[in-house]
Amino acid sequence: MVFVTLIALIITHIPAIIMFIVGWSIREKRPKATKILYILATVYTIIGLGICGTILISI
Repeated sequence: MVFVTLIALIITHIPAIIMFIVGWSIREKRPKATKILYILATVYTIIGLGICGTILISI
């Protein structure tokens, strides 16, 4: 069961990782968009850790 939860943790953080990579690649051309992507990726990670942390605690 823990293995499934860890896989879910990885899958739920893929969008945040993609947002970070896209922000990193456009940081020179569009600094404002980069800042927005970094903020969204951070919020997504915090929410994802909260949801998966709750699932891990309930096991």
